[in-house]
Amino acid sequence: MTQSVSQLVIAAGQAANSGRWHEAEQLWLEVRRREPGNPQALFSLGIHALQRGESESGLQLLRAARNAAPHDKAVLLTLANVYRQRGDSAAEREAVDAALMVDPYFIPALLARANWLERHGTAVAAATTYRNALKISPPESHWPAAHREQLLHARSVVERYSQTLTSALKVSLSAVNDQLPVSVQSRWVEAAAIMGGSSTPFRSESNQLYVPRLPAIPFFDSQDFPWVPALEAKTDAIRAEIQAALRNSRDRFNPYIAYRPGDPVNQWQELNHSERWSVFQLWRAGEAIEENLAQCPQTAAALATVDAADIGGLCPNAMFSALAPRTHIPPHNGETNARLVVHLPLIVPEHCRLRVGFEEREWKVGEVLVFDDTIEHEARNDSDELRVVLIFDVWNPLLLPAEREVVRVLANGAREFSKEYGN
Repeated sequence: MTQSVSQLVIAAGQAANSGRWHEAEQLWLEVRRREPGNPQALFSLGIHALQRGESESGLQLLRAARNAAPHDKAVLLTLANVYRQRGDSAAEREAVDAALMVDPYFIPALLARANWLERHGTAVAAATTYRNALKISPPESHWPAAHREQLLHARSVVERYSQTLTSALKVSLSAVNDQLPVSVQSRWVEAAAIMGGSSTPFRSESNQLYVPRLPAIPFFDSQDFPWVPALEAKTDAIRAEIQAALRNSRDRFNPYIAYRPGDPVNQWQELNHSERWSVFQLWRAGEAIEENLAQCPQTAAALATVDAADIGGLCPNAMFSALAPRTHIPPHNGETNARLVVHLPLIVPEHCRLRVGFEEREWKVGEVLVFDDTIEHEARNDSDELRVVLIFDVWNPLLLPAEREVVRVLANGAREFSKEYGN
């Protein structure tokens, strides 16, 4: 019984997929004999010709396939590749553009256009096109093997261009940034990085209560908090108390990260139930740890002078945080932007730093840092010694005094709701 054209097409595809190239070609020849304008046959026979090194006949078959199926993206892109190999850049660009006219989101064609632009010295347009291709590509773990090398190259080009542009913008910025108050200079360094594409905006992302319309400020100026000088003046006394606790009460240091079995630990897997990041709690979720406070009277007295956030079930919190050598606290976000987090560095070897959003700072003994922990932040101890800071939370000063009670009401409402539903 004679096979139909559709049956021949299926058989040809199966033969090609199995590596039976000669059989596949013979089947495509039969399809073309019966249907001279069959685009699949013309395209496949063109590929066979090219594989044999018959560039001219392969090109003619592909052109015929395009005439038969003018909106076939695969045909257009294959033609573009053939034109590139032949050194016909104008025809290559026309075929690529034609494929993108059919589908502006066709990633292989976007990569081909970016490559053409890169080869023809239009660096800005090439980087922009590569960036567009990356934006619509799936996550790297799902990149098609056929395009992986091109996508890696695209990312490299975009990163290099973004870094170069950012550096140029920083040079331009340097002429005027020094004229600004120190408190806002970092804002414009970050703006240059975002404009250059080497960074993205960091926003407040609260795990519990998010207060809208509060500015997302990574680090606050410690001079804006009247209690800071008195606290910094007590650094030596507070450090002496934690050094004593490290010697005599090490059993009262507990892992800061302690998920229950079966809970998703996400980025905390390495630190879960680990003493590499341990804390000596003074206040926890609004509850005083009386025994620990009794061991640290100077610290307790200092904490009594700050504008501690008081949010039932959440704050105040206060602790000595001990970060082991060569330990990284991964990026994360805090509970609410109604409060800020304060660090008083006490034991700080070299190569220890804190990043909040775009901005990175090193801890310096006795110099308070105040930051919004709902902005993505991370910490590193890249030294061979222990790092210890006193951590506690205070009210965000951008809240009106009356708003503090609103925060308490909402937090309490959520807590009572959870109790009612047995959670």
